[in-house]
Formats: sequence, C-alpha cells, structure tokens
Amino acid sequence: MQARSALFDLYGDHLRARGGRAPVAALVKLLAPLGIAPPAVRTAVSRMVRQGWLEPLRLSTGPGYSITPKAARRLDEAAARIYRTGRHGWDGRFDLLVLEAAASRRDRQRLAANLTYLGYGTLDDCTWVATRPGEDVDILLAEAGVRYERFTAAHAAGTPGAIRVVRRAWNLAEIGRAYERFVTEQKQLLSEVTARSSDEAAYAARFRLVHAWRTFLFRDPQLPPALLPERWPGSSAASFFDRHAARLRPAADRYVEQCLDGNHRLARQKGR
Repeated sequence: MQARSALFDLYGDHLRARGGRAPVAALVKLLAPLGIAPPAVRTAVSRMVRQGWLEPLRLSTGPGYSITPKAARRLDEAAARIYRTGRHGWDGRFDLLVLEAAASRRDRQRLAANLTYLGYGTLDDCTWVATRPGEDVDILLAEAGVRYERFTAAHAAGTPGAIRVVRRAWNLAEIGRAYERFVTEQKQLLSEVTARSSDEAAYAARFRLVHAWRTFLFRDPQLPPALLPERWPGSSAASFFDRHAARLRPAADRYVEQCLDGNHRLARQKGR
C-alpha cells in the first residue's frame, strides 16, 4: 500500500468527517497498522502539499495538515462512489469528448488515468465517452492544456446501440472478474476479524477493505443498470463491501478517536 494512496483513504474515510485535519503525529500513528513507516508518511504529505491536496496548519497539538477545497471535492465525490450513494437513472445520453492528443506519452497516460477515474472510457485514442458528465472534466482538461470538443449524444439505435458503445469503451468481463477476485480475497482476510478482535485489528482490516474497494474507482464507471450484463458481479460485491464496512466501522472509529485523543492528551501534558 502506497503512503500517498493510504493518506487519501485516511482523510476521505475518517478525517473528512472530523474537520479534514490532523496532526502529523496522528497521521503517522494511524498509518502504522498498515505497515507504513513514518518517513514514508512525511514524504507523501510533502508531495500532496506540492500537488495542492493538503495545506499545512498549526494545531493546538502541533504541526498538522488540512485538506484543500480541491481535495474536499475529490474526497466527497469518491465517497459517494465508494458507498454507491446518489445513484440516479439514465436519460439515454452520453457525454462525449474529442481530444487533441497530449504532447508527451507521460502526459497522455496521466490524462487517461484521470479521465478513467471520472468515469470515461475510450472509443479510440482521442474519443472518450461517459454515461454521466464528469463535474471536473473541464477543469481537468484546462489544467492539462488539452484542446477538446465536448458533446451530448444519444445513440440512434436506443438502448441496444448504447450497449454496443459501452462494450467498446469498457471490458466489462474483466471488470466483473476483478469484482469476483475482490470478494474471494477479502472474504478470507475478513474472516479473521471477529467481535473479539482488537479495535486496531478491526481498523486495519477495514482500511484494507476500503483501500481495495477504492481501486474500482479507476476501473468501474458504475454504469446504469440498463447497460450492465445480467447478474452483474459488481452488485453482489457492493453488498459484500457495505456489509463488512458497516460491521467494522464502530471498532475502526474507536481506534481513530483513540489515536487523535492520545495526541491531544500528549500535547496537554507538554503544555503543563
């Protein structure tokens, strides 16, 4: 697990609801159960500051970091997709992007990763399609310096035609197999965490569960049900995730509060 990715998970799943800020010492303590060493945490924090995701601030407990407005938007959008909230019906229209190719291969790869995250799939090297407009896509393309045309389109053949477009843009069979592997792997790991397990063990197991589930933000565009195959593995995987994330939440919350409160107590003792 990369420290930067783990920090996004930590802020999004635990710290966003607690003001979106935390002391450095608490960040280190909260990532230790995941096997992430303090130097890696500090390096990742510095990188996220340079990228505009975090900003330094002085807390009563010492130096800390808060999410920026840019990060808050991204974390809120990710949370809605992770917990599959706010799902709406489909009006039959696609958001279509025709891009001018980025200059370098690295820029093209970075742009492709960001568009995939926003739910877009490729029809060819320059044409991207999504079943819902990406809220930040205009900002993303402007920041990347990429010229583009954007259209709203409906397939003349209706739903059958739309399904053919979806099959071109995404490999649903591969995504479905990834969901099945997720359930198989996590079922074994989660079976080891019971009501008798420590809060730290439950926190670590839940963190890894959310971290693994979060990777589907970069794989699955969460298509409308009308465009998905029957018995879609993503539906049963979502139920599995929701059930275990809720089961482990109380113990995980206790551990987070313990780490944050411990840092507050230490600061008070030093101030005496």
